[in-house]
Amino acid sequence: MAFNPINWILGFFSLDIGIDLGTANTLVNVKGKGIVINEPSWVAINKRTRKPYAVGAEAKSMVGRTPANIIAVRPLRDGVISEFEITREMLGYFIDRAHQQSIVPFPRPRVVVGIPSGVTEVEKRAVYDASMLAGARETYLIEEPTASAIAVGLPVGEIVGSMIVDIGGGTTEVTVFSMGGIVTSRSLRVAGDELDQDILNFVRNKYNLLIGERMAEEVKMKIGSAFPLPEEKTITVRGRNLISGLPETLELSSVEIREAMSGSIQTIIDTVKDTLDEVPPEIVADLMDIGICLSGGGANLLGLADRVSDEVRIHAWVAEDPMSCVARGAGMILEDFDNLKNWLIKID
Repeated sequence: MAFNPINWILGFFSLDIGIDLGTANTLVNVKGKGIVINEPSWVAINKRTRKPYAVGAEAKSMVGRTPANIIAVRPLRDGVISEFEITREMLGYFIDRAHQQSIVPFPRPRVVVGIPSGVTEVEKRAVYDASMLAGARETYLIEEPTASAIAVGLPVGEIVGSMIVDIGGGTTEVTVFSMGGIVTSRSLRVAGDELDQDILNFVRNKYNLLIGERMAEEVKMKIGSAFPLPEEKTITVRGRNLISGLPETLELSSVEIREAMSGSIQTIIDTVKDTLDEVPPEIVADLMDIGICLSGGGANLLGLADRVSDEVRIHAWVAEDPMSCVARGAGMILEDFDNLKNWLIKID
């Protein structure tokens, strides 16, 4: 390829950005500065013009409160783009915000975007196109479990097996690494969103009370658990009684919420078991020494590591700041691009 002085100048002066384009949250990591943005993946748009009214935390705060001409949406579902134009606008907004916090003169960055490992070629192309149209100079993709493993410091390049379970908002991915490659990987669309839906359905079916998605998420984060707690908790929720149509207040216990989420949590654990069943016994022996790392926002669920350890008989541990693992891993690749670029997916 011929030398292009304009591209060289842009590359020297512009940003390098790692993006975790998550179903629930989008995190942006700027090379040399760390994570500068961590906001919900929500966009409020004008129904008539389809133009963004608000993005991120401000848009999420509008959910269920918008007038008729405004709608708050999540442009990603199950880890993939469901609203292309809105995703492009959201990415452009976050890239511009990252650029405003830097001193580089050119806004066209080199971007590394985390994607679920189970996505199709069409879905990969959608992420790539959205990033380029949002203002990126170059776009590379990386599978989220790989980025998380790099951030956590798992020995992915060594002659030893390691395993990570990345539980996001839309997908859960179970991946085993060894010798710089992926031994086996499984992806399922059961994750944080499904747990929220479990809680919403439980409250509606048992108490005839309709609560919103935000309330269900709050219940999960405050008292949700996967394993019995040393001291069980309670929380008060508000909603509309489906029989009387009137407002109602209800107190829920962590025991009830654990029961509500048990099916989805068991599905995740069964996927971990199935993945272990596919790997050679030598790698299983390695995992008994290293343990199973849990990353992603779902790893913060109380007692999840204990539940995994109890069921698969291998020690499970939660990564430090699990929600930021993908963004931090993307940032580490940008810091050492020449040595780690083999993990990247380039779309031509």
